[in-house]
Amino acid sequence: MRVICVAAARPNFMKVKPVMDALEAKGAEVVLVHTGQHYDPSMSDVFFEDLGIREPDHHLGVGSGTHAEHTGQVMVAFEQLLDSNPADVLVVVGDVNSTLACAIVGAKAGVRVAHVEAGLRSRDWDMPEEVNRVVADRVSDYLFAPSADAVENLRSEGYRDDQIHLAGNVMIDTLLSNADRARERDVVSRLGLHPGAYGLVTLHRPSNVDEPEVLEDLLGTLGEIAGRLPLVFSVHPRTRAKIEGLGMPDGITVTEPLGYLDFLALQASSALVLTDSGGIQEETTALGIPCLTLRTTTERPITISDGTNQLVGIERDAILRATSSVLDDGVEPRCPAIWDGHAGQRIADVIMTKADTSLGPRPTDLAAEVES
Repeated sequence: MRVICVAAARPNFMKVKPVMDALEAKGAEVVLVHTGQHYDPSMSDVFFEDLGIREPDHHLGVGSGTHAEHTGQVMVAFEQLLDSNPADVLVVVGDVNSTLACAIVGAKAGVRVAHVEAGLRSRDWDMPEEVNRVVADRVSDYLFAPSADAVENLRSEGYRDDQIHLAGNVMIDTLLSNADRARERDVVSRLGLHPGAYGLVTLHRPSNVDEPEVLEDLLGTLGEIAGRLPLVFSVHPRTRAKIEGLGMPDGITVTEPLGYLDFLALQASSALVLTDSGGIQEETTALGIPCLTLRTTTERPITISDGTNQLVGIERDAILRATSSVLDDGVEPRCPAIWDGHAGQRIADVIMTKADTSLGPRPTDLAAEVES
């Protein structure tokens, strides 16, 4: 069996590695395609090195642009590649523009499409990622859900049981397999910090960093927190230009984007994490570290009901109250039962055993039959 796996951005690398390894262990020919969505070495190369991912078989070289420009360029480049490199199954992961672009191309080419991390829903259509994940699910044949709530989302949207598979969380596969290596890193001491005596911050969502007033208010709030607890702010490339000229409050150490192992080590030794990232909500849950999500919606509510995450929004008073509560009282460590490090194996099992069997009509075909 020939399987193309697509990776595009920093979170994708952690998600695709367990799937590739499990497929290759079962004898599949795996072709790795890097679209180039994250092309900064600090967001791409270091992750390949840290995770031991082999060099991509194909690099599309499509960098940044508007949503339409980027999605269209990936579609054109990937269609040309797929024409000359046919495959039995296409695996796309996550919810970035490249996920959407390649899923559409694969579906139109008649390739069986597998979406890893299917069924996540924020119900927030202002998030480009919500559009990407909903459309990717709609054109996919195999829907690999990371948690039970994602399964329920898919069922409520009319997907058939033979499409839906509760696989677990591939990001947690990667975390668990690299936890010991991360503990050996000296990044905490290198930054002059002490375990359990600092907070970790990431911000990159357009709603948080593109409006100067919003970003300035958030930095001011972080500055108040830093008066009680030193903070480390790992700055995403898209955020870097936004904070220039705003000034960084005292008590906040700013770093460039960190490699996977260093960032995992910082998370594991922190007192709490403040973020607007989806993946970090999951990683902190697996690590038992309190997480305050600086958003009003999340596509990962399982990290709230079965994890260590709180959705606190971006208002100063709400963030400060939640921070004080966590630092004074802590949180109860909880983690979904199926986040056990075997998601990649479950996904490979399904792909290798069912790719040659009929899945019935795609959802779009099924809708047409209902209308007729």
